[in-house]
Amino acid sequence: MEFAMNGRPPVEIDTSRPHPARMYDWYLGGKDNYPVDEAMGKQMLALDPRVPVMAQVNRAFMHRSTRWLAEHGVRQFLDIGTGIPTEPNLHQIAQRVAPEASVVYCDNDPIVLAHAAALLRGTPEGRTEYLQADVRDPHAVVEGAKKVLDFSRPVALSLIALLHFVSDEDGAHALVQRLMSELPSGSYLVVTHATADFTPEESKAATEKLKAAGVTLALRSREEFTRFFDGLELVDPGVEVPHHWHPELGDPIPGQDDGVIPGYGAVARKP
Repeated sequence: MEFAMNGRPPVEIDTSRPHPARMYDWYLGGKDNYPVDEAMGKQMLALDPRVPVMAQVNRAFMHRSTRWLAEHGVRQFLDIGTGIPTEPNLHQIAQRVAPEASVVYCDNDPIVLAHAAALLRGTPEGRTEYLQADVRDPHAVVEGAKKVLDFSRPVALSLIALLHFVSDEDGAHALVQRLMSELPSGSYLVVTHATADFTPEESKAATEKLKAAGVTLALRSREEFTRFFDGLELVDPGVEVPHHWHPELGDPIPGQDDGVIPGYGAVARKP
């Protein structure tokens, strides 16, 4: 399926197999997904009916961490794996605190590109831009982001619910280290990540179903997750299940305490 956009050539949308961004959109109640995404989403719900709650908890973590960063002086944000726009977006959270904040969104999914205009409605004082690139190509990400952000000043690198779709074979830890190596002292890394630590049987079944559909799911342990922050200073309370990270900065998600949220979240500063 092709989407045409103003001033751009049509982009090809593969609707023959599920895509994580579109499944995430379906979990959140969005409309930018296809029957194949809904079908796989329903299979995930059959394994764990709390998957939509997990998606909302991840989204709420992004809101709280962005608010915390903006309140602590960060004025530049690089969000990789942006996903299909769902308000409030990261720039809206950041610019409520600091209207002059600059945000670069980055994603490799053509359907996100098709909706990129929705990501660019920021404050007149600030700047929001969209970059079509893949986290597996950190050079392209960095070079594109440098056209908007000043890499001599701190940048918050946001990787929300992204790295569990990047395999060890693709060098997930090395990719994060490469991206952080480009950022100056005082920058931050923000990550959430799914894990099998709490639900091993359900997680194994989910990984196998997604693999059969062509979707990589690399669930990592707490130790493997914490490795993403090697050389960085974790912000209190450190590595936590996402809804336990500074809950006072946002409203609770209905159902978040009714069972296990099988994931981790953390924010860390580059010294």
